[in-house]
Amino acid sequence: MNLRNDMKVLVAIASYGKANDRYLARVVEEYNSMPFKVDVVVLSNIPKEVAPGARVVVVGCRGRDLPFAHKQILADGLNHYDLFIYSEDDILVRACSLEAFLKVSAVLPPTDIAGFLRVEVHSDGSVNYPEVHGHFHWDAGSVRSHGEYTFAFFTNEHAACYVLTREQLRRVIDSGRFLVPPHSEKYDRLCTAATDPYTQCGLRKVVCISHLNEFLVQHLSNKYRQTSYGVDGTELCRQVNALVRIGKSGNSPRSLFETETMLPNGWYSKSYYEPVQLGAIAAIPPEVRTVLSIGCGWGSTEVWLAKRGHSVTAIPLDPVIPGGAEAKGVEIVTGDLDEARRTLAGREFDCIFLSNALHLVPDPVAVLSSYGTLLSPGGVFLALVPHTARLRTAWKELVAAWRPAPWTAALEALLSPGGVFMPAASKTRGLAGVWKSVREKESTNGAGARRGAKFHIVSKRTVRNWFRDAGLQVESLTNVLRPVRENTGRLTVTLLDRWLASEFLTVAKKVSRNPSGGQSCQDAATGTSAVGPGTEKPTGIYRAVGLGDLAAHLWRRYRALCASAFLQLR
Repeated sequence: MNLRNDMKVLVAIASYGKANDRYLARVVEEYNSMPFKVDVVVLSNIPKEVAPGARVVVVGCRGRDLPFAHKQILADGLNHYDLFIYSEDDILVRACSLEAFLKVSAVLPPTDIAGFLRVEVHSDGSVNYPEVHGHFHWDAGSVRSHGEYTFAFFTNEHAACYVLTREQLRRVIDSGRFLVPPHSEKYDRLCTAATDPYTQCGLRKVVCISHLNEFLVQHLSNKYRQTSYGVDGTELCRQVNALVRIGKSGNSPRSLFETETMLPNGWYSKSYYEPVQLGAIAAIPPEVRTVLSIGCGWGSTEVWLAKRGHSVTAIPLDPVIPGGAEAKGVEIVTGDLDEARRTLAGREFDCIFLSNALHLVPDPVAVLSSYGTLLSPGGVFLALVPHTARLRTAWKELVAAWRPAPWTAALEALLSPGGVFMPAASKTRGLAGVWKSVREKESTNGAGARRGAKFHIVSKRTVRNWFRDAGLQVESLTNVLRPVRENTGRLTVTLLDRWLASEFLTVAKKVSRNPSGGQSCQDAATGTSAVGPGTEKPTGIYRAVGLGDLAAHLWRRYRALCASAFLQLR
């Protein structure tokens, strides 16, 4: 199927306010230059002038509800147009991309829709792909070939636009989940409007990786430049080449573990693009020479260690992501957790590093126990674990349980005794019942959930128990605060750190038995005796069991801070 001169295209563009009007003019100009009939409808909250060939429809609604108005516009034109496009007002779709879309639509299964990726082109010639960030990644097992085209699924379906044929639009309308009120689901409202055909209507967005340049749409505003959103052309090309190799091999590789939660905005999902973990690196003893990293993303920490003389072996989250680390001297061992462990049998490491992954694996104790045997004598097990039980998390879950939203049903389906703790709330149960369910990880059933990882509620006690049950002795368990919370921690003389902490940094060693059968060391950093389970003796501020003890402790901390400030002033 090709674009014909008699083909009719309906375009709906969401344009809130005036900030992007200069980009809107460029977008409308591009549509007007196409060699076929294009009708452009601009949805705005205010009257505005646009180029000839476009009409403005003023929609009276809140800003993030505005994009949903395009659905009725497209539905009304179902029998009058051949191709339907929705986009935000700074997305430049070219005729060559529409031509490519129609060609691949002819070979794709009816349940798959060819999608696009945004690209930002900067004045210096560099490019940025903002969809590729955080926990979003390519599904290595999704690579499929249809004729001369190869496709793969990318977990971030949002590209601020989509294109549908008449048959595809009829299919999404018939699903009964397209013409619905404004809502948020996997994404916020603005992004949900551009992804509902994929996330709500039973269709799947796939990207044509064999002809990727034809499926790039330019993000004219370049708003994600110099942010953490996106990767450059070299990194994306490396990942696409890895996918193409997987397609040619005929294999369907598995990921290390499920990395995305079903929580809104991907809370507590594993990031594929973590920065260098300098805090964790500082906890590595100077005598360490060999390091094993479990759950490696694009490898910033691993490369940092390799450049400083360590021998680094990494087990990546999937075979697509680690190309950059491998090119810079990091040894890569692929497979799921069991396969990688078998590959490493017989080897030893001075340090094993695991960053933000224990809360996602089904059995943390089994992982710690299995990989802990790879520690050399005197080796350390280093783990960063997100504090999923902190007050902020509990509050978010309480609010989510009481606020009607389509994704609450999906969350219910993920519940299990070892999984996510989102309860099905009801007014009869009240907040107390919801809180009890949160603490006890109550299990219920649900339907229609998208695939996602279950995760564990994690507190300091949880981490201690995991390591203890795995035969590892916790030597230190440190609160890690994000920079925005460090000032609050100082103002409260660190008393609130246990609740403000976003992560825990855990340093552990193998438990060594003395001849009498007890453990030979004490957890000096945390003040717990390691003679056996149930004998923990907390020290530090947790010894304050009465108001008098607590007041005395606060007074001592206050005097110490004053003395420190006085010395600095001198």
